Amino acid sequence: MSPPEAARPTIFATPARDVEGWARRFDTASMPILAETAATLQGLRENEDEVDAHLLTETVAADPLLTLKLLSHVARSPRSRRVDTRGDVETVTAALVMLGIAPFFRLFADSAVVEDWLGDQPEALDGFRRVLVRAHRAANFATAFAVHRMDHDVAVIREAALLHDFAEMLVWLHAPKLALEIARLQAEDPALRSVVAQEQVLNIRLTDLQQALLTQWRLPPLLVKITNERQSESVQVRNVLLAIRIARHSSADWDNPAIPDDVVDIASLLNMRIEHTWALLRDIDA
Repeated sequence: MSPPEAARPTIFATPARDVEGWARRFDTASMPILAETAATLQGLRENEDEVDAHLLTETVAADPLLTLKLLSHVARSPRSRRVDTRGDVETVTAALVMLGIAPFFRLFADSAVVEDWLGDQPEALDGFRRVLVRAHRAANFATAFAVHRMDHDVAVIREAALLHDFAEMLVWLHAPKLALEIARLQAEDPALRSVVAQEQVLNIRLTDLQQALLTQWRLPPLLVKITNERQSESVQVRNVLLAIRIARHSSADWDNPAIPDDVVDIASLLNMRIEHTWALLRDIDA
């Protein structure tokens, strides 16, 4: 079924001039969610009285766009501004507890759906799904690394890895022709770096747009920090970046020539032997 006219996305055929221009094009209120998420929420809504925050977390935390919608909404609420910046709104579970189950369903259960928005653009939908699969793999790697390191912020590190490429998802949703042009350039020249292709087509680097949007949407400071590649001296940021790297390089198979260097860096992060690190990575990805 096609979405109602008001739910259709705004499509941009030409790039904005800079990060600020791109940031003005997006908002979380109109952001769609995954079809699987929408179906699960409708089922849970039928038994709303039996649903709690922990039950909802698994569904919400698997959908990066719904995670953004929820965290941004809670961050803008007056109640959230009365808690400490290291307080209760850094994770999906805490945000659900603060918002409440009934308001959550009222606000988000009827969101537009990604698969409807891109239903007539199968190439763009495939591109979006590739980014989504990579994000889930990165989140799995990041979680396992953080658990091994006994980090106290495992949930936030997982969110940071899952959300790391959300700006690329937004481009597939709202500027599919531009996203396809980037994909074409990289297919023609496999050595072309992603950031170079992004600057050629979009006039910006997507990592800069992500940071601008996270700040604009008032996401938790720790999450903003952990997703910031310029904070690479932080062990938590390295945890996320290495998870992103290994997820990207192993997306097709484990024969990518960049992977051995990734493994060396991950072994250093985890204080493990190289052969044990290889085994861990294979177990995570099994």
